[in-house]
Formats: sequence, structure tokens, C-alpha cells
Amino acid sequence: PREDGIEYSLESVVVNVNKKKNSEILGEEFINIAGKPNILEEVGEYQFEISPGSFYQVNPVQMEHLYQKAAEYAGLTGKETVLDLYCGVGTIGLFCAKDAGKVIGIESVKQAVLDANRNATINGSVNATFICGKVEDVLPGLLSGQEGKDGEWIPPVKPDVVILDPPRSGCHPALLKAVAEAAPDRIVYVSCDPATLARDVKLLSEMGYEMKEATPVDMFPQTAHVEAIILMTRSGSSDK
Repeated sequence: PREDGIEYSLESVVVNVNKKKNSEILGEEFINIAGKPNILEEVGEYQFEISPGSFYQVNPVQMEHLYQKAAEYAGLTGKETVLDLYCGVGTIGLFCAKDAGKVIGIESVKQAVLDANRNATINGSVNATFICGKVEDVLPGLLSGQEGKDGEWIPPVKPDVVILDPPRSGCHPALLKAVAEAAPDRIVYVSCDPATLARDVKLLSEMGYEMKEATPVDMFPQTAHVEAIILMTRSGSSDK
């Protein structure tokens, strides 16, 4: 244990094999050479099971502040439908689930989606569902309605709140256009790159949304990097 009473332990050692000669950090093969194949992390009242290939914030203390602020910006009353885009292991969506009517998350990493649905079960969030696929491919079908695997018609989803937590490169303009056309009352944007955040906020502003508030969160002390959370509402909306 450290002087502050926090006790650390080595949970597992995993080797990742990446033979691709591109910018991707992780390959598809994970070799567990010691300890647990997954770890269980506690953040506030929640528990998250995380596999090696899933994204997870490296600063869990600040992460709790970050996600609490995101849930606050979502302004939930218990009946809203929330879309959690780039949801990872379901952290933000599950922080919101207890105050929402329904949470639907989308994530392209299959293992992260398996983790997210398992985390929904672990935390008793029966109103949260997580879908595997690229956000730009899955979202249009959700918003317009689509045919299910068994041929049944799945009606369109009308989101009240959209949460965006994209990678450093930000969101594709077509995705932002689809989000704006869905006309959610609130957009909560979590960003790790101020430049792409500014770019995307400008695009959303041109599509009928106003930036109401921003909160920086220092996830990486003693570095130049900062995480930020932005609240945007529809222009002219009474929801200020």
C-alpha cells in the first residue's frame, strides 16, 4: 500500500500481436501469459469488466468526474432515449441508464460490445443495449427503421439525447449530419482533442445547435492534453 492507503496489484499480463504495418496500435491476437484474461474495475457505484482489446480511460479517479458531468449534461428525467455513440465498454451509457428510459450504444470493436452488454448485466441496467458496428453504418438504420434478423420490422429510434465520445480524429461530417437530422434535444460531446472538437462543434452549430457549456477535465496531469465535455442544444430550444 502507498502512504495514501491506495493498494495496487498486478492483475494480468497480456501480449498483443500486431503484424500490420499501419497506424493501428493493437492487432487482433491477445495472449494472456499471466493472471486474469479480463479485469473488473470499480468506478463509484458501478463495476466494469474490461478485456484487453477494449478502450477504457487510464485515469479512473478523473473518469468518474468526467462521466458524472456527461450524465449531468444529459439532463435526464427517467423517460429519455439516449444514444451512446462510440460507447466502448458502455461506461457513459451505463452512468446514464439509471436516469434514462432507454440507452442504446454503438461501438465497432466486437470485444468492447461484449464487455458493454456484460457490464449492463453486472450493473442491473436492463434498459441498456449495445450494438456492434461502425457508428456511421449502424446509426442510419436505427434512425430510419430497419428489418431485423428474423424479418420483423424494427421501428425507428427517436433519440432525446445523443452522446458522442469519438477517437482523437473526431466525427465524420456525415455522422454529425445524421445526428443533427435526428433532432435530439441535447448533444453531449466528450473529446480528447480540442482541435477536432472545435471543428465538430462548428459543424453542429451550422446544423442548428448551440454550444451552452463546456467543462475541461484534466485526465493527464503534467501534460498538455486535456479532456473536455460540451453541451449543445437545438437553436431556439427552451432547454437552456
